[in-house]
Amino acid sequence: MNEERLCLDCGTTLRGRADKKFCNDLCRNNYNNQLNSSSYNLVRNINNILRRNRRILEELNPGGKTKTTRKKLSAKGFDFEYHTRSYQTQNGKTYHFCYEYGYLPLDNDEFLLVKREEV
Repeated sequence: MNEERLCLDCGTTLRGRADKKFCNDLCRNNYNNQLNSSSYNLVRNINNILRRNRRILEELNPGGKTKTTRKKLSAKGFDFEYHTRSYQTQNGKTYHFCYEYGYLPLDNDEFLLVKREEV
């Protein structure tokens, strides 16, 4: 009662172990890459945005604390939709962080840039 087993990628008849799913490493890799490509692309794109945001904050804030404008951040390609975490102070102000670099929206499209010191 041997049921014919086929490679999940190319459809070739499999020989060998009963739990074998692919005829070779190339097919296994191709199958898994196809399976995960859309989720990998999404994660890679978001990580690229976060790294760019961090790099921009680092570049505009070499001293650890400064002010800048929305116009300057936007001109460098900063994406305000993406950050790694938010922190709300006791007085209700919300800082948004891209890793250790953060920003606090102020009045008149200005931002206070800060660097979180490791504890």
